[in-house]
Amino acid sequence: MTEEEAQAWLRSEYDVSRETWQKLEIFIATLREEMQRQNLISKTSADSLWSRHIVDSAQLLRYAPVSKAGKVWLDLGTGAGFPGIVIAILSPYQVHMVESRKRRVEFLNKVIVKTDISDHATVIGDRLENVETFPVDVISARAFAPLERLIALSHRFSTKNTVWLLPKGKNAVRELKGLSPKRQKMFHVEHSLTDPDAGILVGKG
Repeated sequence: MTEEEAQAWLRSEYDVSRETWQKLEIFIATLREEMQRQNLISKTSADSLWSRHIVDSAQLLRYAPVSKAGKVWLDLGTGAGFPGIVIAILSPYQVHMVESRKRRVEFLNKVIVKTDISDHATVIGDRLENVETFPVDVISARAFAPLERLIALSHRFSTKNTVWLLPKGKNAVRELKGLSPKRQKMFHVEHSLTDPDAGILVGKG
């Protein structure tokens, strides 16, 4: 997927308003500026931000419950803002982003202010193990931990209706097979729009 194709897909899939598009552009500009101070994304993907990061994050909304105000999205290890910031810009979900690294927390809070999404986006600057339990509608994690550990650490936030959205790249099937049979039944694999070889683990419960 080229950058032009990524932007076209985003506009058609989510009917993005001018205001929302401006917020995405502010996010990207802030990210590029911050990359001069800290390593947020790989340099090889910096020229493909729309496809490798924005659309790669936005596509998760296709598998999430209908996004209404009050629904809660928990994003683990948000890092540079993927997918948490993108989800908060594109949807009314209450997005809680867990990130333990101080400089990244500062960056995420700067983006939240600059994109004016503070009414439904917050950063929890701590390790997940220290975060108080609360029920959520969606759990996402793009590069947080191996699957078994990820589920073990975050399962306390889930309910029987919680949807798990876990981009796992080319390792999706292999990681899924590494789970216990009971947990394997929770998930299925969806193909990523941005990389035909990559998979997204979609689960429930």
